[in-house]
Amino acid sequence: MSCTKEEIERKRLAALQRRQSRMGQPNNPSHFSSPVKYNSVASSASPTVPYDQKSSVGPVKSFNSSGSTKFSPYAKPQKSGLNESNVPVTKPVSGTIYLISEDRFEVNPSEFCTPLINIFKTIPSKSYDYKSKLWNFSINDYQELMSRVGPLSPHVVLGPLPPYVLKVLQEQTVDPDSIDLSPVEATLKHKLMPFQEEGVRFGIARRGRCMIADDMGLGKTFQALAIASYYKHNWPLLIVTTSSMRETWQSKIHELLPSVPMMNIVTLTSGKDTQLVADRQTEVVIVSYKIAGMYTDLLKSKKFGVVIIDESHYLKSHKAQCTVALTGITKTASRVLLLSGTPALSRPAELFTQLSLIEPRLFGSYTDYGKRYCAGKQTNFGWDMSGQSNLAELQILLQRKFLIRRTKEQVLTTLEEKTRESVILDSTLLEFSKADHEELSQMAQKYNATKSSDKHAALITFFSESARVKIPAVCKYLRQLVPAESGKFLIFAHHRNMVEAICSTLDELGTHYICIVGSTPAATRAELVDKFQHTQSCRCAVLSVTAANSGITLTAANLVLFAELHWNPGILTQAESRAHRIGQQRGVCVRYLLAPRTCDDYMWPMLQGKLNVLNNVGLSGDTFEDTTTTHQESKNNLTRYLSPSSTKNKNDYIPGTNIRKYTIKTDQNKSTEKANVGHTSTGANIVKEQNIDDLDKTFFEDEEGDELLANLDL
Repeated sequence: MSCTKEEIERKRLAALQRRQSRMGQPNNPSHFSSPVKYNSVASSASPTVPYDQKSSVGPVKSFNSSGSTKFSPYAKPQKSGLNESNVPVTKPVSGTIYLISEDRFEVNPSEFCTPLINIFKTIPSKSYDYKSKLWNFSINDYQELMSRVGPLSPHVVLGPLPPYVLKVLQEQTVDPDSIDLSPVEATLKHKLMPFQEEGVRFGIARRGRCMIADDMGLGKTFQALAIASYYKHNWPLLIVTTSSMRETWQSKIHELLPSVPMMNIVTLTSGKDTQLVADRQTEVVIVSYKIAGMYTDLLKSKKFGVVIIDESHYLKSHKAQCTVALTGITKTASRVLLLSGTPALSRPAELFTQLSLIEPRLFGSYTDYGKRYCAGKQTNFGWDMSGQSNLAELQILLQRKFLIRRTKEQVLTTLEEKTRESVILDSTLLEFSKADHEELSQMAQKYNATKSSDKHAALITFFSESARVKIPAVCKYLRQLVPAESGKFLIFAHHRNMVEAICSTLDELGTHYICIVGSTPAATRAELVDKFQHTQSCRCAVLSVTAANSGITLTAANLVLFAELHWNPGILTQAESRAHRIGQQRGVCVRYLLAPRTCDDYMWPMLQGKLNVLNNVGLSGDTFEDTTTTHQESKNNLTRYLSPSSTKNKNDYIPGTNIRKYTIKTDQNKSTEKANVGHTSTGANIVKEQNIDDLDKTFFEDEEGDELLANLDL
């Protein structure tokens, strides 16, 4: 499109006329909100205007009769009596306000808005961050800022800080150092380490309603029992824990609180124990999560004054039966203590249920919490709370109101370091056929193409098939490791076929081991742990990553192997801490065995991403980014590393081990003598000969995702 010279000149003159009219108009709000109409004189003006003519238009300075400057294109606009913050804007501006520290908040507007910036500049505590290009202010100026921004509505609307944030900031807390611990039973009090005493004081300063989120192995049980002892006048005491930890809690109470008679401690396992629970003499009731959901009414009627919930991260779903049950039970309790080394296994949404047990009405609804801290968004299938938002504010609330967390590096200065290594398995030893390769490739493509809501189900199938492929390479690695490694070690796996293959390999190598999986009875676990810790000939512990990642101490080992990964990084870090905890005198090396072209290629970076989220909330200090990488040695043929199945009688061996029982040989001419210890049976055979249906129910009982896995039989 082209214009003639006359049209160009006419447009130029119209522009000059508009500018002249603006200079001559008074400075009023309507000038900013409505455009200036063309003046009819402009179109009929002379076609040429000399620049030396005394006019107020054009780029040359013009002077009035008094000699003062009337217009300058480079001069700053003169201030008028009108407050520019009240000038309406043409485009609506929204914004969010969130805490960045206990005493400062930040404003993040959706658009640049001059009136809003002008208000920011009037706040005394203003500060501009050149990196984020955002303004932040003192929390003391919050009300003043909101009152000044209010008149700009509806053109400018800032989402305020939630009422519960202001409430937490304004609460007066008790100084922990002023608390007298003399009510705590002396036997327990004298065993507390200084940092454990600090945790006890923190819990009492929070009126016995808090979460102790110390690193695994720092004595959360000691601290919880000390707080419960301080509030003994509020008993009876309810302890909710995993099935495998019930006996451990009972023995700890007997050891640390000797004033509580053993007859007054009841472990509720079935209906036959209900009368004992209802008995008025019963002071302590220990129950598993599953049983708590089954006998909710009985536990409510007991009206517990103090409730301890161990491994509280299992309550990540607010809809689960045990969560609903414990919500009702804790409503009448004066003190609620939550214990977890990993409060959130992967995302902030998992914290809501636990925080609601401590302060039921603080956050309001799950939706309100999710929109604020989980980047909640509504989809066709409901609310998606898988994200994260305002993590700095959430961390401040957690530390100020709810939890205390210390890491091993902070409090155990004498504890040796933990190092991580990733071992890339020999790809030539992976059990890959052409069909397997195509199948795994299809699974990888399906996983990548699946929507986020369905990715977990796709990953489980991929995960199961990868386990079968990895078995030969893992067995070879064990054959290389056992002769070269003189100390004890742990090896974690997830699938039944992987556990069996590892046990069979150790049988062939003549290496004594213990085996703990989901089907191992709780009473037997303590014996197996004691055998590993104190029997020199027992060199290895084969463990289920979901059934044995918490509640046991295996500090006799200083090497931890993971034959398989898990999609929750909290599960892995908990498993690592079976060896890296109080009592460990040496450095601990953790090795992850990764197989190329399997689900490991996708799970390893995913785990790091989830850890980064937890680090931002202050719930984890772990990272897999500094893991060193090595490669498995590749030599010899494949068949020598495959493990044949064992056919020995399981009754000849100590349950859960491949250690032969000491048999008595009777002879008329010889005295009784002990038989030599054999090496050819396997703890995995115990798993093989059990009822498969029962095994599926128990082997994967600890995680929601594992319930799906249990239905996959390879």
